[in-house]
Amino acid sequence: MPEHGCHPPRAGYRLLIFDFDGTLADTFPFFLRTMDVLADEFGFRRIGAHEVDGLRGCGARQMLRHVGLPLWKMPRVAARFIQLMSARIDEVALFDGVDRLLPRLAAYGCELAVVTSNLRDNVRRVLGEDTDALFAHHECGAAIFGKRARLERVVRRSGVAREQVLCIGDELRDAEAARAAGLAFGAVGWGYTRLDALRAHAPEVVFERVEDIAGHIIAATPAA
Repeated sequence: MPEHGCHPPRAGYRLLIFDFDGTLADTFPFFLRTMDVLADEFGFRRIGAHEVDGLRGCGARQMLRHVGLPLWKMPRVAARFIQLMSARIDEVALFDGVDRLLPRLAAYGCELAVVTSNLRDNVRRVLGEDTDALFAHHECGAAIFGKRARLERVVRRSGVAREQVLCIGDELRDAEAARAAGLAFGAVGWGYTRLDALRAHAPEVVFERVEDIAGHIIAATPAA
């Protein structure tokens, strides 16, 4: 809950639900380094360097079709990807500015949550204990296309009205999950999906830089 004396968020958002991979943590480089290993292990097509930008404009289902990976096999591939990341978690870092953004939002009175397909331990290790403790809700280990139920669970537990909730993510499936849950979506321009593709899904808010989140949520302090 907001601390005594805090102003309500300017945009009316009291609960901010963050995705992790590609939104808080810069995991896309690790994803690219790992895809060939996964392709060879699970028998789908490798992604050529010349294809990366085009695929960043696609949704997850389109990408699966492109590489010839059946949906039924996706949970095993995702679990293996996260296992590999766990073993090399020191290669993953937060995006620049996230470590400053989250304490600022929490101090302002915003309730923070994270909903992710990644493991709870990976989230804790990348965020660090102090930053991780800023989150009131952790919903980790979600199925690739199973975020809607996790979002709804967070909202129920928080007691915050849906119109005061903003989901912040970097993928089309994040936007789809927020829409299905009846929640506003904020698209970020530094993750897995190109911002033009996210804009096409009419997000309520667009953040081109990490610092834009605080600028939108927190009312500017008048000059002295």
